[in-house]
Amino acid sequence: MVQHDNLNIEQQTNLRIREIMATPSEKLASSLEALKALQDIGTQAIRSADLTRTHRERLLKHGFLKEVMKGWYILARPDDTAGESTAWYASYWGFCASYLTSRFKNDWCLSPEQSLQVHTGNMQVPKQLLVRSPKAGNDITKLPHDTSLYSVQTTMPKAKDIEIKEGLRLFPLPDSLIACSPTYYQQHPTESRTALALVKDASDILRVLLEGGHSKIAGRLAGAFRNIGRNRIADEILATMKAADFTVRELDPFEEKPPSIGNMRETSPLAMRIKLMWQKMRKNVVGKLTAPTPLNDIEAYLAQVDDIYVTDAYHSLSIEGYQVSAELIELVRSGDWNPDIIEADRKHRDTLAARGYWQAFQEVRKSVKKCLEGQNAGQV
Repeated sequence: MVQHDNLNIEQQTNLRIREIMATPSEKLASSLEALKALQDIGTQAIRSADLTRTHRERLLKHGFLKEVMKGWYILARPDDTAGESTAWYASYWGFCASYLTSRFKNDWCLSPEQSLQVHTGNMQVPKQLLVRSPKAGNDITKLPHDTSLYSVQTTMPKAKDIEIKEGLRLFPLPDSLIACSPTYYQQHPTESRTALALVKDASDILRVLLEGGHSKIAGRLAGAFRNIGRNRIADEILATMKAADFTVRELDPFEEKPPSIGNMRETSPLAMRIKLMWQKMRKNVVGKLTAPTPLNDIEAYLAQVDDIYVTDAYHSLSIEGYQVSAELIELVRSGDWNPDIIEADRKHRDTLAARGYWQAFQEVRKSVKKCLEGQNAGQV
């Protein structure tokens, strides 16, 4: 919290005098320092209480803050156009984690399905984030750009079992697989198979199945594991549940069986998802691939690569988040940065970013050329 409560009366008086006597540029620089202090400790969801009213109103006026809902803000770019969504999507997960913790303390977690999305590396922003909490009011909280939070008063895992990733409170992976709805497997086959591949041993699943007496779910999970080729785990689930006097009927929850993709026990969820997505898309992609470019036409191919550089660079650079830097603060303080006319500063910053992207592009271009000339792509 950026306040002056720890200063004595004389110090507070002197500080207020300096603030009154400061130029507009110095005042904005002071507000940016307060914002940077929050940024430096990882704050993405900024509450009204985190900044003085003067700082908050000044930063809003000059476009460095954007209101999400009453009393809550995120960092923004001062040159963002109306309706620009980049700042929101870049801050989404951090904002939700901070907001939910402020509202429910530690008594909340994401739904089993959303927990699986995070466990498997799918951080796509959902239209509606489903949250569980004993303190919830079964209500919807509207958020920018047609997104929302839906908090439900329902059961949660034990506090000691909840996993935390980047501030998000999650169902553990085994619990997520057991608690998710049967339709999740058809709606999200890639994430479902990735989650199953991340299970190291049948005991991780069996503990929860036996504790809850989940015989029907055990049959579904046995079918799911067999679908991805992990027959040993499927057999262990069936045998153990039957030994505990449960009647279990195996049922494959997926709509189809995927082609073999080799090792299904990846440690990286992202690697697993890429393999699965490639198998899903391979048939369509291969059918649309053109014949390999002849070696005598290398320059023509590289010319095509050069032609799409501008579009590629635009999409890559436009998703960069905005950060308040010490250099920006000093530029504002000196009066050399005009908060109302910032086009030149924006162009300077974009030029530096574009140059770095251009240099990286040239290195990749050299590697592509070597591959086209016949060098081993795995060694380039």
